[in-house]
Amino acid sequence: MSIETIIEAGVKAFKEQMVSLLSDIVEDELTPVLAHTVTLGIQQAIAAAGGGAFRAFVESKETAADAVRHEGALYRFKYASDKTFGTLWGRQTITRRVYQNASDTKTCVPLDAAWGMAGETLTVEVREAVAFACAHVTPEEAYALLKKSALFQPHPTQMKEVVTRLGQMVEKREEELNRRIQEAEAMPEGVRVLAASMDGANVLMREPGAKRGRPAERPIDRTQSEDTAYRNAMAGTVSVYGAVPEGEKRPQRLQTRYVSHMPEDKAVTFKGKFERELAAAEAQLPPDAVKVLICDGARSLWKYAKNNKRFDEYEKLVDYWHTLEHLSLAAEALFGKSTQEATDWYDRYADKLLEEDDGAARVLRSMDYHARTLRLTPARRKDFNRQRVYFVNNGARMHYAEFRRRGLPIGSGPVEAACKSLIKTRMCRSGMRWSKDGGQAVLDLRTYVKSNRWDSFWKHINELKMVA
Repeated sequence: MSIETIIEAGVKAFKEQMVSLLSDIVEDELTPVLAHTVTLGIQQAIAAAGGGAFRAFVESKETAADAVRHEGALYRFKYASDKTFGTLWGRQTITRRVYQNASDTKTCVPLDAAWGMAGETLTVEVREAVAFACAHVTPEEAYALLKKSALFQPHPTQMKEVVTRLGQMVEKREEELNRRIQEAEAMPEGVRVLAASMDGANVLMREPGAKRGRPAERPIDRTQSEDTAYRNAMAGTVSVYGAVPEGEKRPQRLQTRYVSHMPEDKAVTFKGKFERELAAAEAQLPPDAVKVLICDGARSLWKYAKNNKRFDEYEKLVDYWHTLEHLSLAAEALFGKSTQEATDWYDRYADKLLEEDDGAARVLRSMDYHARTLRLTPARRKDFNRQRVYFVNNGARMHYAEFRRRGLPIGSGPVEAACKSLIKTRMCRSGMRWSKDGGQAVLDLRTYVKSNRWDSFWKHINELKMVA
């Protein structure tokens, strides 16, 4: 088929739709209603033109052979069958020749196989749009958005199937897929620091477990199903930083890659993903780059780092902003909430943490002094002891003044943001309950989006599918 024939098919469909929809009204006086009606008519005509041209192109590639070979076996032509596909121009019905094997137990459709649509109902372009949309919003919301902005509107059920099948493929080929993506990337210029961070966020799962929050005041709490429980999903960030810009106090963040995984006992899968992402970044680091591990005070994370030799070369730091939260709580325990004494003490020692190499030791000495000299109630004493333990356990990882002098980051802001934007924003909306597989499928897609890897992900996932 020549390009002229394809053009003619599209133009014919466009003209037919324009005449059918608009010929009786285009001579009317211009009004907002008429302009809107004509706009919608042209939109439908464009869809008809695209669909007509594309349908003519695909059907022109049909084989006329009486028999074909498929997977080493001979298949003979049996009948022609129409199948409706979801395309960029809406639903398009294409006539295809169906072949069967000698025993009539299997069929094959060469035309579908030729354009990668065997077993598919949505074209690759529509599948990408659906997957990208569902990484951000629910299928129902994506459907409503597409109805207002696109020529195609797959049903939410079709969208869920796309996400499910993508999730299954990512799970099977994740290491190879990510390796391909990482190998195609280049480290930004001017990298001085690699900062790794980890944190978790609770997600409501469709599985039984202990309930969290304040005990119910009623005899029976029917507000939460017995088959649901909150579990901790994990997020990790691998960020690279450049120099501190003139007039600033923090180094410039050049790039961040994200890793995430749904709740799992001891986060084994997440840790494997995180370490592979670190290894890929480390392989491209300049030889003089500094490696830093920055987390909050969670003991499980620091225990994992301590027992893992791959972090031996990393300088460790407790996130400064989490430390300030504990400093504030210590001030309240010592001097009372909303008192001037608490504010003054907090401000003074927040500055010492940033400006003096022994800032953490000074905080602890001051805490102990005031705890001895002030008459604390049992409740405030308990609160004080809790904050004291935090500074005792983490004091060796509070080198904020030194890090600032060296132009190193002192906060785990990227992973804190990841917990919110990567996990919470999409996974923790009202009424949402997740299975591990369903949640992971969405979370994987969202992670590629947030890591600015979507285009690379889509390219390589389709390459892997073609060779599967």
